[in-house]
Amino acid sequence: MNPEREAATARFLGEHGLATARLEMLAGDASTRSYARLHPAAGPRLILMDQPPVLESPVCPPGASDTERTALGYNAAARLAAGSVAAFVTTAAYLRDHGLSAPKVVAFDVDQGLAILEDLGDGLFATLIAEGQPETPLYEAAVDVQVHLHDGRPPDILEAAGLAWPLLTYDTLALKVATDTFLAWWPKFAGLDAFDAAAVAEWDALWAPVWVRGEAGASVFCHRDYHAQNLLWLPERKGVARVGLLDFQDALRAHPAWDLLHLLQDARRDVSPELEILMLERYLAARPRTDQEAFLADYRALAASNAARILGRVFARQALLGRAQYKAFMPRTWRYLERNLTDPALAGLKAWFDAHVPAEARA
Repeated sequence: MNPEREAATARFLGEHGLATARLEMLAGDASTRSYARLHPAAGPRLILMDQPPVLESPVCPPGASDTERTALGYNAAARLAAGSVAAFVTTAAYLRDHGLSAPKVVAFDVDQGLAILEDLGDGLFATLIAEGQPETPLYEAAVDVQVHLHDGRPPDILEAAGLAWPLLTYDTLALKVATDTFLAWWPKFAGLDAFDAAAVAEWDALWAPVWVRGEAGASVFCHRDYHAQNLLWLPERKGVARVGLLDFQDALRAHPAWDLLHLLQDARRDVSPELEILMLERYLAARPRTDQEAFLADYRALAASNAARILGRVFARQALLGRAQYKAFMPRTWRYLERNLTDPALAGLKAWFDAHVPAEARA
């Protein structure tokens, strides 16, 4: 942390009676955001969220055209919140208002990109499962949260504490620019030649129907990063509130398959095909009006799109930036992608990958 940022953080903590609290830095991720646990001299532990605004490109203004979004940069095109504290505060309030366990926001400063949050503890699903806790009940609870969230259409604007944040749609452009990061980053990582114009044109034509279906089905609140490292087990609470929710500031209105595919094709831990099928059956049984065949077709297609995005922008890009730990997740993500591409409806995409990314170039 640079001296200017350190001083701003100290002022913020002092203004809220936490000047003497001990800071314990917590493990980060690939974002520009960081977290620290606050240990005050008295009272409960808290979490400090630190998101320096200057480290991110602009977000998407409501009503911006595709051309305007593209010109503003990746965050606007992909409809990411750039770590906005306003997005976090309003989304957390929406989730809590619906009986879910998002952290309470104790204090915030939108301009400085700082917030003090309720500490929901260390019971991450991924950690508990690694320690031997049975995974099926945890995944059942996580699926039940999805059923609960999908019972009704979310508002266009999220509001809380005098703030307003648009809940935009995960639309065709956002899906396209995210998936297209595979084209930009995987050849650099794998030592392949850049894909030529014909390959790119074929890629666009094959993915376009998937992206259109994703936008057409965008009808529910979407956490957008819903997986075992962003979910906490809170067994002392009841029902869907037993699942603590983290890292939801990029929320959108999206296809109901979106959060499920993040949960059940988790790039950071193995989820067996058997558990995936069991949880999809649980979700669909709770939503009997859903066209199951169409839903599962969209699920596989969007999951393939997401796997390409993760392999490109998240893993290959981060590995090229010197974060070698992301290489360990690549084989799993390729397995998910290849599993999705066995769907006969995605045969054209399977042929594209077979033609342009040979087996030895799939880390």
